[in-house]
Amino acid sequence: MIINSLLDTDLYKFSMMQVVLHHFPSAYVEYRYKCRTPGINLTPYIDEIRDEIINLCSLRFTDDELDYLGSLRFIKSDFIDFLRIFYLSEKSITIENSETTGEININVKGPWLHTILFEIPILAIVNEVYFRHNSENLNFEEGRRRLESKISLVLQDSNLSDFRVAEYGTRRRFSKQWHEEVVSKMKCDMGKNFLGTSNVMLAKKYQVSPLGTMGHEYLQACQALGPRLRDSQVFAFDIWAKEYRGDLGIVLSDVYGIDAFLRDFDTYFCKLFDGARHDSGDPFNWGNRLLDHYQKNRVDPRNKTLVFSDALTFPKAIELRKYFSGRCKITFGIGTNLTNDLGYRPLQIVMKMVRCNGQPVAKVSDNPEKIICDDPEYLSYLRKVFDLPSL
Repeated sequence: MIINSLLDTDLYKFSMMQVVLHHFPSAYVEYRYKCRTPGINLTPYIDEIRDEIINLCSLRFTDDELDYLGSLRFIKSDFIDFLRIFYLSEKSITIENSETTGEININVKGPWLHTILFEIPILAIVNEVYFRHNSENLNFEEGRRRLESKISLVLQDSNLSDFRVAEYGTRRRFSKQWHEEVVSKMKCDMGKNFLGTSNVMLAKKYQVSPLGTMGHEYLQACQALGPRLRDSQVFAFDIWAKEYRGDLGIVLSDVYGIDAFLRDFDTYFCKLFDGARHDSGDPFNWGNRLLDHYQKNRVDPRNKTLVFSDALTFPKAIELRKYFSGRCKITFGIGTNLTNDLGYRPLQIVMKMVRCNGQPVAKVSDNPEKIICDDPEYLSYLRKVFDLPSL
């Protein structure tokens, strides 16, 4: 089966899950799957996907896996105790053929605490099942050639000794086998240039750092869980700081766009958090504005970290590294370009939270195609509350 460990997911799912356990244990949410790639029909594979998800729901954490999670400095003992009895329930997920689009519909509904770990393995399953049937005469040689050339771009340039890159591609991977080969190769060849991986299972296996803090769903859910909508971003940052006390200090900046983020990211947050992650919009403009914002708030940007993770390639990351060199700390998280670059067109699939406690929630990205909301009236209201431009 594709997924054989509940650790085969991204670290930020566990860091968010711990926040949910301690602060929002009764929150009820809904996630919805969407394929952004035109012309993709997964209906012939729906039974195979369903069988893989049934297997996913049979998994439990092993003692060895929990010992590893418990060894992470920011994971608390009561969270480990909860994970000892945790499983993903089949009752929370529906997989159906769409009667109107010819696509498949995957929906997850249930307590946030009990459904948060569905997203990443479901997307990994859909990807791998699709490519099993749509990659004729497959061998990994083309992928290996491409991976080698990317690594060489870094290793052959003496000016990139401080270039730091992490692998962020679990949900987008061509297959679990290829994903593992990528992490193994990067660890072996790149040395200190390789920061680690977002995948907890592979971080454990290859003894590299597991990486990640918060995802979009956390800030989206706070739209329904906070005291009022306008303060939801500040509320999310405050709760995170209360939980982690200065650890896991990279915040996500694009749930409401850079303008709204900077309005809320005041001097207190500038000093409190280690930096911010870019995931939509022009990365050069974003970085310049964030560094200017630090300076206006009397914070030395050279002590802060900018993390770039939006559809990166190695040449683009190297260009960003050279542009911001000496102005701040900078790292990169690369996903699709590492785990699904074997000569086939990757799928653009997502599974995002659309409701929390019965209320619509939204992501208003700096990239219009990344906007997520199933309620146009709520999206319009959100734009007014955060003073965001209309489309």
